[in-house]
Amino acid sequence: MMALFRSFVSGTQQKQSVGAAAAPGDSIESQYSCPICLEVYHKPVSIGSCGHTFCGECLQPCLQVPSPLCPLCRMPFDSKKVDKSSSMEKQLSSYKAPCRGCSKKVTLVKMRSHISSCTKVQEQMANCPKFVPIVPTSQPIPSNIPNRSTFVCPYCGARHLDQLELLKHCMENHRNDPNKVCPVCSAMPWGDPSYKSASFLQHLLHRHKFSYDTFV
Repeated sequence: MMALFRSFVSGTQQKQSVGAAAAPGDSIESQYSCPICLEVYHKPVSIGSCGHTFCGECLQPCLQVPSPLCPLCRMPFDSKKVDKSSSMEKQLSSYKAPCRGCSKKVTLVKMRSHISSCTKVQEQMANCPKFVPIVPTSQPIPSNIPNRSTFVCPYCGARHLDQLELLKHCMENHRNDPNKVCPVCSAMPWGDPSYKSASFLQHLLHRHKFSYDTFV
């Protein structure tokens, strides 16, 4: 089963590494677009273990967590083994594509800056229909939705930890630290933001051993 999965990932890497492998009819611009922002790569970087490429800025949030996963194939990777993709930058400098607005042929590496100043593209964006709910509703749309997916370590301030990562982080780094208020209880509507247990780590182990948002 693992060999089959690795074979699938390997095939995905090969398809991404050669833009010509994209489906027939795909534009050159789409073949050299970041899977996260869907725009032409900007300062592309590649993950060493799986070979997938992203804009350097787009991948940054993934590098802030203790155990990062590739946004495309979800395989774990070492954040220290993410390098500038010189081969992709060379391709971006070699190929041209028509602007989606004025149809002028532009080198891919300059496509973002061209689109930001192209009046035709700006007109198209201004004429895009605004979002309208399919069924009208009288319910107010919340303006500030609290983040209940990731949490901040109450000991050292490490950010972007989900419940399992928070538990692992505290077990590895804060076994002997003094008790703190639980950030999960503080964020959840059913939690007590002032609750302090006799042992914070035991509280995490027994109260938050799985995600309540995904538990069925």
